[in-house]
Amino acid sequence: MKILMIEDNESVAQMMDMFFKKEQWEVQNAYDGEEGLAMFNAAPNSFDIITLDLNLPKMDGMQVAQEIRKVSTTVPLIMLTARDSESDQVLGLELGADDYVTKPFSPITLVARIKALHRRAETSDATTDAPEASEDFDVVTDHFKLSTKTREAYLNGEQIPDLTPKEFDLLHTLAQNPKQVFSREQLLQLVWDYEYYGDERTVDAHIKKLRQKIEKVGPQIIQTVWGVGYKFDDTGLDQ
Repeated sequence: MKILMIEDNESVAQMMDMFFKKEQWEVQNAYDGEEGLAMFNAAPNSFDIITLDLNLPKMDGMQVAQEIRKVSTTVPLIMLTARDSESDQVLGLELGADDYVTKPFSPITLVARIKALHRRAETSDATTDAPEASEDFDVVTDHFKLSTKTREAYLNGEQIPDLTPKEFDLLHTLAQNPKQVFSREQLLQLVWDYEYYGDERTVDAHIKKLRQKIEKVGPQIIQTVWGVGYKFDDTGLDQ
């Protein structure tokens, strides 16, 4: 695996280099936002994972995340942040981060998060490259259809635009079990492939962005079940 680590704290970068080398991963280090973005833009398809510090000189992590997502919506991105406010973490997720880790963090925890994101990305690639299936779509209702082969979803015949990998996985998980209510904890385990130790804000942030994209093409099909979680339900569109 090849990692781009954009981190201005050289001690943190050096520490993680040791753990990455134990995993036999290759890492390139950038120590400010402009350098990190330049490294990415020079070879945007060469990195398997990007770790991105929020507080960076020259260009902060939020700006870097926005620019990276303009080039690639699929490269897994983990945001590292010393800020612990909910608004900063949710904003990072809304700008395209797949995950965040709050400093100070355990190197073992970061390695585990990287492995989980990479495993998900590999699964998505394998699904996209799968042989032609007998059916074009994996989920089909009167108003909605979704293909794991093309990673596309349609509502009333219009494609839901610009779905990130996590947004697509969330939608797929909910849509293949219509009307079933999923708690945030269940979605964390099913979509992110590991537990967040009680931190459920990442689900809410991704649901918010997913809903915004759905509403660009039609009525809302992701419903909140207050006090429990979320469900997919498009039956109300018949009314």
